Amino acid sequence: MSDPTRPKGPKIIAVANQKGGVGKTTTAINLGAALAELGKTVLIVDIDPQGNASTGLGIAPEARVKTTYDLILDDAPLADIVVKSPKGNLYIAPSTTDLSSADIEMVANEKRSFLLHDALRQPAMDAYGFDFVLIDCPPALSLLTINAMVAAHSVLVPLQSEFFALEGLSQLMLTIRELRQTANSSLRIEGVVLTMADRRNNLSQAVENDARAYLGDLVFRTVIPRNVRVSEAPSYAMPVLDYDPNSRGAEAYRALAQEMLEPKVPVGA
Repeated sequence: MSDPTRPKGPKIIAVANQKGGVGKTTTAINLGAALAELGKTVLIVDIDPQGNASTGLGIAPEARVKTTYDLILDDAPLADIVVKSPKGNLYIAPSTTDLSSADIEMVANEKRSFLLHDALRQPAMDAYGFDFVLIDCPPALSLLTINAMVAAHSVLVPLQSEFFALEGLSQLMLTIRELRQTANSSLRIEGVVLTMADRRNNLSQAVENDARAYLGDLVFRTVIPRNVRVSEAPSYAMPVLDYDPNSRGAEAYRALAQEMLEPKVPVGA
C-alpha cells in the first residue's frame, strides 16, 4: 500500500523544537541511522551553528570545508557540501559556527525564508537518490528554523518527558499554522516523539499521559527512553545504533523508524 503523505523525491522533515536539550539532534542522528539500516538513503542537513549532528556522525571540524552556510547563503552546489558518513547510505550536510551569523545575513534577502527550500531542490538532489532528508534545526524559532519548515514537507517534534514539556509547544504549533497560510501550504506535523522518558518515574508518565490527551494521534507510539548509551554515543562520534546496537535506546530508534514508514492519513497542524 502506498503512503498518501509521501512526496515525489525525498521526504523532507524538519526536526524542530525551540526548547533546547530535548533530544533534537540525538533524534536526527539516530532516526537517520535507523532509516539507513532499513535500506533508506538519508541526508541529515545540520543547520544548528553548534554543529552537533556533524560531530555526532564523526565529521571533524577540519573536514567541513563547505557547509550549510555555503549551501544557504552562497548557492554552493550540494556536491561540494554533502559528506558520506561512516554508516553506509547516511549522508550529512555539516555545519560550523559560521552559521551563527546567518539570520542577520538573510534578513536583507527578499527570498530569506526560501533559501534552504531552493537549495534542497537543486537538480543534483536527484543524483543522490535520497529517500529522506532530516533537517536538524537550532533550538530557536529563528530564520534558520523558518527556512527549515518552509523547505520541509513535515515537522517532527521531539518532546522531553519533563515538567513544562508542553509549555512552548503551542508557539511552535502556531508558527506551523502561520507558515501553512503564508509560505508552505502543504506543511504537516509528522508527529511528536517523547524523548528521555523514564516510565518508572511518575512525572515522565504524567507528561506522556498529558501529551497523548492533548495531541492524540500526533504522538508516536514509540517512546525514546532515557538511556546512558544514547548519551555516550556522541562522544564516540557515532549513532547509538552502532555504539551499542542492542541497547534500549537503539531499539527505540529502530521502532520509531519503522513507525514512521507506516502509511498514515495526513494530519494538519
